[in-house]
Amino acid sequence: MKKIFFLCGMMFLGGAVNTQAQEANIPDFSPEAQQGYALFRENCVQCHGAQALGTDMGPPLLHPFYRPGHHDDTALARALTHGVEPHHWDFGPMPVIDAIKPEDIPKIIAFIRELQRANGIK
Repeated sequence: MKKIFFLCGMMFLGGAVNTQAQEANIPDFSPEAQQGYALFRENCVQCHGAQALGTDMGPPLLHPFYRPGHHDDTALARALTHGVEPHHWDFGPMPVIDAIKPEDIPKIIAFIRELQRANGIK
């Protein structure tokens, strides 16, 4: 497992978001998750960061809020196809991502879930 360091990560602290250095474990992704990572880079990094650690535009997906037991795969797919009103963070609503095709959604979710598992979010 590779390790990558990012300085743009976000951490939730008592209702506030603080920028601080974080480390993400990067697994050897499955072929589906590799395709999902390419799609994520094209459509999601501007808000969620290159390794889903968040930015000042959007929350970290490497956070327990997004574990499968709290936001299942259907919720992630719905966010991509219908957008999301904010309910955990103060970033404003997530827009619909029109560029993502329905057949690409499982690939992006595979990337997110494999990255989460590699970072202890199950």
